[in-house]
Amino acid sequence: MRAPVRLKIDIPLLFIVLLSAFLNGFNIWTDKYANTYYTTAVAAMMENLHNFFYASLDSAGSVTVDKPPVVFWIQTISAKFFGLHGWSVILPQALAGIGSVLLVYKLVKPTFGRAAALIGALVMACTPIAVAVSRTNNIDSMLVFTLLLAAALLFRGVRKGSVWRVLGAFAVVGVGFNMKMLQAYMVLPAFYLFYWVASSRSWKKKTGILAGATALMLVVSVSWAVVVDAVPADKRPFIGSSGTNSVLNLAFGYNGVSRLTGDRGQGGGGAPNFRSGGGFPAGGQNQRFGQGQGTDTSQPPNLAPDQGQGASQNPMSGQGQGDGQDQAPGQNQAPGQQDGGGFRGAPQGGGFGGFRQDGGGFGGPGGSGGPNGGRSGGMFGTGQSGPLRLFQSSLSDQASWLIPFALIGSVGLLGSIRRRRWTDKHKETIFWLSWLLPAAAFFSVAGFFHQYYLIMLAPPIAALTGAGFVEMWRAYRERNSWTSWLLPAAILATTVFAWYIVHPYDATIGGGWAAGIGLAGVIVTALLIVWRTRENLRPARLWAIAGLLTLLVGPVYWALTPITYGVSSMTPIVGPSSSREANGPQGGEFAGRGQGGGESGGTLDEGLYNYLKAHNTGQKYLLAVSDYGTAAPYMIDKGESVVILNGFNGSDRVYTADKLQALVAKGEVTYFLVGGGGMGGGRGSSTEVTQWIQQHGKEIPASEWQSSNGGAAQSEAGDGRGNGGFQGFGGFGRSATLYAVSL
Repeated sequence: MRAPVRLKIDIPLLFIVLLSAFLNGFNIWTDKYANTYYTTAVAAMMENLHNFFYASLDSAGSVTVDKPPVVFWIQTISAKFFGLHGWSVILPQALAGIGSVLLVYKLVKPTFGRAAALIGALVMACTPIAVAVSRTNNIDSMLVFTLLLAAALLFRGVRKGSVWRVLGAFAVVGVGFNMKMLQAYMVLPAFYLFYWVASSRSWKKKTGILAGATALMLVVSVSWAVVVDAVPADKRPFIGSSGTNSVLNLAFGYNGVSRLTGDRGQGGGGAPNFRSGGGFPAGGQNQRFGQGQGTDTSQPPNLAPDQGQGASQNPMSGQGQGDGQDQAPGQNQAPGQQDGGGFRGAPQGGGFGGFRQDGGGFGGPGGSGGPNGGRSGGMFGTGQSGPLRLFQSSLSDQASWLIPFALIGSVGLLGSIRRRRWTDKHKETIFWLSWLLPAAAFFSVAGFFHQYYLIMLAPPIAALTGAGFVEMWRAYRERNSWTSWLLPAAILATTVFAWYIVHPYDATIGGGWAAGIGLAGVIVTALLIVWRTRENLRPARLWAIAGLLTLLVGPVYWALTPITYGVSSMTPIVGPSSSREANGPQGGEFAGRGQGGGESGGTLDEGLYNYLKAHNTGQKYLLAVSDYGTAAPYMIDKGESVVILNGFNGSDRVYTADKLQALVAKGEVTYFLVGGGGMGGGRGSSTEVTQWIQQHGKEIPASEWQSSNGGAAQSEAGDGRGNGGFQGFGGFGRSATLYAVSL
């Protein structure tokens, strides 16, 4: 008779998993729409298989989101099971974050041991930006989980000599491409180099296997793109933000090379894409960046040039001497300032603050926004490009806390390399370094990206921290080479870096945090140095553990800030509040460091909704609107079908007058809601479509349909708590006009 199998529960690992579950999942049920752009797409994808396959943004299948569909397929399935809510589309990413913690443990343990694996899992669980992204429906958390799955297949394939597992690893990277395109390829240097140094096969066989694996990865990567691009344009949605209506153009242009070069054009002309950071016009018009600081409570951001005296300035410069006024109806025409608020989102201009030459980034009054109070600027507050970019104040608190420790630990791990005597430890250390260093190099020079992309650095930092700590402790304990000094050196260097990150927040969180971390780290370092020559190293072991825990204080505090201060579901950033209660969120929707939940969508106008329901005579779509923010509450809250006439990017030529006429002629839509700022404020077909609606439609008096609050009381307004971004984006204000068009 076989003895019963006893389940062994790893208590420390269980604690780490529960910690990750808390950090990733607590209170996500309060986020109404999460990232409204993506949640609106999920609502459309739930309506039919056509929209599901293409990841359509709207019910009519007019335009896609600006990313591939795999993550949105998963979110749609989740919403089918649990209903469409903010938390139901966040849930897959929260689970992926937990899964990444377990995968780091699984990848580290066989070679470096259980202690290293536990430390790596703990660091992964507490990496601040990884927590923030996992609490949203952005793609990156799922992408990292997928790439770690690929790494697990690769490691297994090398250990077992299995070609199929190696092929599978590269195929999974191809799946990652269908999540966020070229960002998935950041791990390829690690995959290629690791297989080359770790496989025992001849160089000819390795070359052939890698060539085949690469071919398979490319086939999987472009499979969806090729199928979609092969479909006639009139039979599928417009490819959002591509400029040329091509998935491949989107992948290798706007979502590819442009991220590195900073060229935010799309190959097809371009109005700004404020959500993803792309599409700024290349001309010299002085757009509403770095201008004005009023509070706007009605219209979506209008891209018309400011009508002040400071024309012909580049929108990136934030200079210009204009008065910051905008002629779009419904906008607050408060005087502008050279370093002022730009898009008005929060009280006292705290929304989308300007781009400033002094590096202020985004922000509130006086352009003080961007991470860490505007101490570093650059595109979207990501600092100035250069080799030390990840250590600048704008980025260092997102994922860089333990980079010094990981790098010094890598020196210890590789210090024992001898020619022809490479161990598994050396080979896997090279894998993690080959993931970390190229990715870090990309972010150091990239033209534009968001802070939350730095989640890509979390797995290698976590793995190298765990493996490095154990290796440096072993060298310290044996005291037989120069590597025995690495542990105190790593603790001291990382302590100084942590103090550098935390100290600027003394006025916000209290000076005790920075002082306590610095003092504890220095004391531990001194004790380790003094005790190095002693016989009894048991106290030193406790001090080494205390030193590691000291280094985790800052990351854990920052990882808790999405819960305590809130996080933007559109562009998540972590960190404590910095006088945001008084001045509004730094960066509003773009910084997300205020209190409260994530992004709120447009406000549903009950009067409009009741009017449309009462006057619907069998039309397929409730109404047509210019932007996803206006459509969101009708699609998500009411489950209605809505046509969105523009993609996220105003330059997308989604509808022409002829195409719109055909839609109306078939009796599929009658009512059009036109905001005072025009149909989306973009280029291309916007004016043409607006004029066609006005010429062929009958204006419905507002008194017949509009609620007393105008349907835009809050919209996506920055409310001083990090809940908004563009003031009024998604609402339509009292200047919105409802037209009935029949042919």
